[in-house]
Amino acid sequence: MKKIRNALISVSNKDYLKLILDNLKKYKIKIISSGGTYKKIKQLGYDSVELSHYTNFPEILSGRVKTLHPKIHAGILSRKNNKKDAKQMKQYKFEDIDLVIVNFYPFEFVLSKTNSFKKIIEQIDIGGPSLVRAAAKNHEKVTVISSIDQYQEFVTELNKYKGTTSYKYKKRLSEEAFIETSYYDAIIANYFKKQSKNYFTKKQIVIGNKIENLRYGENPHQNASIYSTSIENKINQISGKKLSYNNY
Repeated sequence: MKKIRNALISVSNKDYLKLILDNLKKYKIKIISSGGTYKKIKQLGYDSVELSHYTNFPEILSGRVKTLHPKIHAGILSRKNNKKDAKQMKQYKFEDIDLVIVNFYPFEFVLSKTNSFKKIIEQIDIGGPSLVRAAAKNHEKVTVISSIDQYQEFVTELNKYKGTTSYKYKKRLSEEAFIETSYYDAIIANYFKKQSKNYFTKKQIVIGNKIENLRYGENPHQNASIYSTSIENKINQISGKKLSYNNY
């Protein structure tokens, strides 16, 4: 399996970055990072290439355009063992990007904190979901990490395969990535629908956060979980054994 050589990191939530950076350094993986992520990586004492330096193009429009650049997206989307892609990458002097670590602007969190339309709109992430979708599409080549919840498992996988990841793992991460982008877009779509009071649209989006696994489903041999349409679970169980689907 081909080793990971280049990683792109662009994260809004910068928690647990050190765990990732320690292991990327261990396998001499070059890091490309943007804006606040670049500053945080430097602050933690690790090497990184600033994205604007890598693309030779500055961040513009107050940071609205950072990662939307052909050198970045071609690096992610170039296909494995495709001679035409390889020729074009060489022609434009682009490098493959094998690992994408991204999490999005906290749109859902901001919704719970303010009613300011202007502030809310600025929390719609454009570049992040674009990177994640591109990486997930090209999962044969690219490992995509779309949540900090995946960090520890990624590190385990990276060490297991000595600086790379298995195709099976990449494919599963691509599924999780598309779920992540779909959920994010659904939150935004539902916000706009609520703003216009257009509740009976041609297409409806139902989303939920997993609260917990239940004891069993409608029958003891069935599995079940409970989901909530809000960020937090507002139901607290005071006593008794774990609930089943029928009890809930």
